[in-house]
Amino acid sequence: MADWSLVVAHRDIARVPSEHVFGKPDPRLAGLVLTYAAHTYPAATPPTPWRLTPLTVLTAVVDLETPRRRLPDGTDIPASPVLGLRDRPLDLEQAGESRGIGVTLTPPGAYALFGLPLRELTNLTVPLADLLRIDLLREQLAEAATWPDRFRLLDAYLLARLQHGPALTRPVEGAWRRMMSAPVSVGALAEASGWTRQHFHARFREQIGLAPRTVARIARLNRAALMLARPEPPPLAEVAHACGYVDQPHLNRDFRTLTGCTPTDYRPSR
Repeated sequence: MADWSLVVAHRDIARVPSEHVFGKPDPRLAGLVLTYAAHTYPAATPPTPWRLTPLTVLTAVVDLETPRRRLPDGTDIPASPVLGLRDRPLDLEQAGESRGIGVTLTPPGAYALFGLPLRELTNLTVPLADLLRIDLLREQLAEAATWPDRFRLLDAYLLARLQHGPALTRPVEGAWRRMMSAPVSVGALAEASGWTRQHFHARFREQIGLAPRTVARIARLNRAALMLARPEPPPLAEVAHACGYVDQPHLNRDFRTLTGCTPTDYRPSR
């Protein structure tokens, strides 16, 4: 299965002083939980706009210190939000001290953890507390001495819940995993499911949250972003070919539409 990438221009990441610590979940969570990403932003952090790009994963944030997060229309984003799959960028403004952990969940992992069709979370940010009881977990995380200690607490919490959670139907999960591993024809996935194309699209969208073609498009973007994030990224034409774009202009258009920046903007500074 492919890795994931938070597609944010590197020039935007560098503008705010912060600390980031990454953790690898327990191997028994493989295929369900991809990573833990701890973050700390100082109390004096001024209002900063962010654009979060669509991903093929869901993110659950456990806030230990909650900043002010607002949408462009002035709506506050709840504390410890869950970000469902999206078919468009999420623009927000964040200010003040922030400390917490982002848990990156695959659709099979989110489906098992939350026990609901992921379509109910599409393009939304909802409080994690509306989906799970996290008061005790949050207290334990706050009292832990180090980030590795907190990652181990998350391992225990997730292992206890995910092993008893519901599973995606086999055709839907199989199609999703094939999309994550390589570019693939959605028509071929529908045929392999054994369902009619209409039924395949309906079940996939209900359980995963987005239509199959949309997920395939986002997966293609995420693969391109991973290639561009290499210390010595390949030429853009090579990235476009490897990721299944028609040509480099196709890559440029898709990248700008979904991320708000060009592939060149996203590349790390040399």
